[in-house]
Amino acid sequence: MSVLLVGISHRSAPVSILEKVAITDTDRPKLIDRMLASSHVSEAMIVSTCNRVEVYAVVDAFHGGLAEVGELLTRHSGLPLPDLTKHAYVRYSEAAAEHLFAVASGLDSMVIGEQQVLSQIRSAYASADAQQAVGRTLHELAQHALRVGKRVHSETGIDRAGASVVSVALDKARTVLAADSALAGHAGGAVDSALVGRTAVVVGAGAMGGLAVAHLGRGGIGRIIVVNRTIERARRLAETASGYGVESSALELSGLTEAMAAADVVITCTGAVGAVVTLADTHRALADRERADGAERPLVFCDLGLPRDVEHAVAGLPGVSVIDIETLQRDPAAGAAADDTAAARAIVADELARYLAGQRMAEVTPTVAALRQRAAEVVEAELLRLDSRLPGLADPERDEVARTVRRVVDKLLHAPTVRVKQLASTPGGDTYAEALRELFELKPGAAQAVAAPMEISTISGDPTAALADDFTTGHPGAEQGNPR
Repeated sequence: MSVLLVGISHRSAPVSILEKVAITDTDRPKLIDRMLASSHVSEAMIVSTCNRVEVYAVVDAFHGGLAEVGELLTRHSGLPLPDLTKHAYVRYSEAAAEHLFAVASGLDSMVIGEQQVLSQIRSAYASADAQQAVGRTLHELAQHALRVGKRVHSETGIDRAGASVVSVALDKARTVLAADSALAGHAGGAVDSALVGRTAVVVGAGAMGGLAVAHLGRGGIGRIIVVNRTIERARRLAETASGYGVESSALELSGLTEAMAAADVVITCTGAVGAVVTLADTHRALADRERADGAERPLVFCDLGLPRDVEHAVAGLPGVSVIDIETLQRDPAAGAAADDTAAARAIVADELARYLAGQRMAEVTPTVAALRQRAAEVVEAELLRLDSRLPGLADPERDEVARTVRRVVDKLLHAPTVRVKQLASTPGGDTYAEALRELFELKPGAAQAVAAPMEISTISGDPTAALADDFTTGHPGAEQGNPR
């Protein structure tokens, strides 16, 4: 059983494709259930963020698992298979583990080094675990990935600027507001102080909404209005904003137009399927603003939703700026210092080697157990034979003979079993376990967890082989983790 990853991210697809593939918290359990009901998948976890959707599945066959995951994503997104595979990337076995470690470290994020992805992986694991979709393989992989991410953030300066998608978006919003203040001749036109005294609306009270409130509070915003479908969650997040000394209030989604009329910045991060901020809503908000104070000040939307929360046509309104995921993809601020990135990659490589060594050592355990079981059976058989030949042997003497024979066997097996575990942690170490099975005629079923790496069928005419070609050709990273 090996881990198969099929993913689509900001690196491989435009936002229009990401929007269609996006998986909400409501969709995720249903999709995992469908995967577990398929014939080749035994464990499954879905990592879905504002700029990636990645399916991690433990499969018993590469092509069969890939076909099932591909069909699942095709049905969910409504995209034809060629359109989906054009933008997808596939990783298998060791390459899948390496990719998840890089993601957890922030190396594959739109904003290099951002920490939020760690909580997103943790949430994905918790969701899958709650559905009993996580077994030993994904449990160990996910937990190790989380440890890798924590180590990278603690031992390197990859996140020294506190960068995240939210912070980069707000930096761009500051620039827009500062330029407006400068044009108006206001003394407070500096970028650093552009949020001071302003009003921000945060639409969505999830993890991204909480991050937005934290950044706004630390940035000196004057007022925060939290808008959410569930008013209780909006109120809780508004209370968090109050903790930063910021005036705050909460509204249901029906009050969004009213909130936008008072806003300078609107941050949306709902995960809704359709647009939350429409062109009509924005027109009404701008009209209400003009009637209220006659001001012609800019309105900046930071649309961090996937799919997008703000209707595309809103960006064409006078005085309105829309900063969305597509805009952030092109922002140079999303990069990290080269030295910090190199240090993070070195940690990922080191942790990957440790993880793989641990996996190989764990895989050889059934072979060692089978060998010891075979030895125990031989000892017991010989003791029974001794009883039949020397029926008058007293119990103390028989027990001493049994202990002696067992000590001899244990001493003979100690060195090879310890050594095979050590050798198993090295590349190609599975050959030593195979040698043990062959030399001692161990039953394959007794050591099934250490079966040799599966050979991938490339028989001409195999439709799953063609699907693998579709998924692994013509996009970044096709050369890595391709098992053909």
